[in-house]
Amino acid sequence: MIRDERLPSDELRRLDETIRTNWSTGADIDFEEAIRYHDSLPAHKRFADVLESADDPLLQPRAGVPRLEDQIELLAYLHESGEADLLPTTIDSYTRDNAYEKAREGLENARETGDDTLNGFPAVNHGVEGCRELIDATDAPIEVRHGTPDARLLAAITFAGGFQSFEGGPISYNIPYTNRHSLAETIENWQFVDRLAGTYTEHGVRINREPFGPLTGTLVPPSIAIAIMLIEGKLAATQGVRSLTLGYGQVGNVVQDVAALRALKELGQEFLPDEVCVTTVFHEWMGGFPPDEARANGVIGLGGLTAAIARPDKVITKSPQEFQGVPTMEANASGLRTTRQVIDMAIEQNIDIDGIDREQQLIERETRNLLEAVLEAGDGDVVQGTLAAFDSGALDVPFSPSDSAKGAVLPARDDDGRVRILEWGELAMDDEIKEIHRGRLSQRADTEGRDQSFRMVADDVDAISEGKLIGRPEPRGDA
Repeated sequence: MIRDERLPSDELRRLDETIRTNWSTGADIDFEEAIRYHDSLPAHKRFADVLESADDPLLQPRAGVPRLEDQIELLAYLHESGEADLLPTTIDSYTRDNAYEKAREGLENARETGDDTLNGFPAVNHGVEGCRELIDATDAPIEVRHGTPDARLLAAITFAGGFQSFEGGPISYNIPYTNRHSLAETIENWQFVDRLAGTYTEHGVRINREPFGPLTGTLVPPSIAIAIMLIEGKLAATQGVRSLTLGYGQVGNVVQDVAALRALKELGQEFLPDEVCVTTVFHEWMGGFPPDEARANGVIGLGGLTAAIARPDKVITKSPQEFQGVPTMEANASGLRTTRQVIDMAIEQNIDIDGIDREQQLIERETRNLLEAVLEAGDGDVVQGTLAAFDSGALDVPFSPSDSAKGAVLPARDDDGRVRILEWGELAMDDEIKEIHRGRLSQRADTEGRDQSFRMVADDVDAISEGKLIGRPEPRGDA
């Protein structure tokens, strides 16, 4: 039975030896030599140190292309023209599915044709040497961003290749991404990833870990996202991770987003061990974007304003071409600069918005309900409690493709655009909180002259892409 216990060193070595055989590049990993390589990196490439010492929010885009030389060019452009502080390497879908042979074919095709035949960088196929070429050629810290339920080989190669930050976690890269892996399986996979990161940390190389905060990216109630971030943070800390960046995805109401980011920081510092350095990352809107680039820039600007008020340690930016799919590097850089402009204008202002403290108190109370249910279900063990809570629906994520979540929770916006819960399923929440949500959704229903129903949910999902925040029905004309 899997529990929240540190993976023994002999088990780590056994798994490491097995995992390296999954693809030929695994044979090139040499842990002691990798430590020496990390030690040789200059201070401005050390991800945790740069992130944790920053005074203002650092900006980081998403970006990944298959060929090494193109990835180097892309990151240089985003750093120089986009003024990105931190850089990503987004991994391709085949690698995320552990389909390394298909990734190899796609990489060969990209090399032959010059086309981006993969939707990201196949780091496992590039191997330790290719990863180090990227690290050496890039003048800023780089993070691995992916979406992989089983990221063990990816972590082993990229850590050895010089990457010092690694996104994802056993819940946040299961529930929103897959129905092919059980939650117990992904927790076990990620115990290896986090123990490997912890082992590097014990040898003086602090690997930053970043659970994926937006989850399904669609109207996720803040308390659910924060509870999962804290659980993943606790699981990583058990394995020796000492630099944790807890994530949160923008929902669009400034009061609620600022309150959620402040709650995330405070609860992270309270819930996680003292030896862990807790930072936060704010993801600009992860849902549908307007097709018009000018309107899309408006969405990005709202994210920048929210970040200026809440002051997370890092912001993951979006581009005005989100509606089209993968943006050009010019559009990606444009999104960075738009966010930077708004933050730079707003961050020195004393912007005092009524209601943030009250909303933060509500979010923290809801989050504690969820965490208490997990700990109670596991008799104090976070792993067993998480498995039991998801199985019963006491912990749940809306719009989840994973069979590990009930998906019974349905969110909708209230009359102010804050995300509330319309359908609770078996979510572990006290009756007083449920009544608060009902009352605020009832107020919206009265404003719009309609019943509370799934129609509200559907309207809200599409609202921002249609140029609004709340999915209100169109006013009826005179008969």
